[in-house]
Amino acid sequence: MGTATTNEQEGAEEGVAGDDVSGHDHETERPAHPWFARLYDPVMRASEEKLFPPHREYLARDLSGDVLDLGAGTGAMLPYYETAIQSGAATVTVLEPDPHMRERAVAEARRLDLDVRVSDARAEALPFPDDSFDVVVASMVFCTIPDPEAALDEAARVLRPGGEFRFLEHVAEEGWRRFAQRALAPLWSRLAGGCRLTRHTGDQFGEHDAFTVADIERRHLGVFPVRPFVRGTLERRDSIEEMGADPSVRERVREAVDAARSRLDR
Repeated sequence: MGTATTNEQEGAEEGVAGDDVSGHDHETERPAHPWFARLYDPVMRASEEKLFPPHREYLARDLSGDVLDLGAGTGAMLPYYETAIQSGAATVTVLEPDPHMRERAVAEARRLDLDVRVSDARAEALPFPDDSFDVVVASMVFCTIPDPEAALDEAARVLRPGGEFRFLEHVAEEGWRRFAQRALAPLWSRLAGGCRLTRHTGDQFGEHDAFTVADIERRHLGVFPVRPFVRGTLERRDSIEEMGADPSVRERVREAVDAARSRLDR
């Protein structure tokens, strides 16, 4: 029977660090939004049934090898991984630092009888060695990541050369709607689990030195203020000469990864 392995329970055995490896205070910085987690699935049900299926299918198309999902949320992507997991084509690790969202993702994995690893790690400091994954998936997660530049650097680091970074993210509007979006942004972030409405995520992805763009498009998808979206695939270059994040951020991330490795080796 498939199991959803959490790092709190079996992290050391599975190679997923159970301790905070970010170099920061785990309790004060870990996101926790119990009401948002409780309301997320009912609020998103119509969109998940009518709007997002073809885009989630795009993210999961022909998956093989080692796959990392940077933000499981309540587990919306898990049904789309089912074929690849059950066939043995792919192994899947999902991250979700919010314990309330993670609890629901674990329950969904068990409902689907999927053998996945579930980690509470954050995307800015991944506790995995370089060149660990064939595919990294980001699905409506970069809007909530506090340091998206560091997270993108980490995605590049753990991808093998030629590996794919697949994404579906909502971004800032253009024209007059952007002013309404900006006005709503502070309140929206408080109500929606730290979601930022006005990020230019597609531009950030397309300009990163570690990747070449295989496919990227802007889609007038979603319901205001959470629209439009960018969807696409980047390919990891054979070598990464320079990362885009601030050097202090990169140094902090590297120290965190080294600390995680040291704990796993003991």
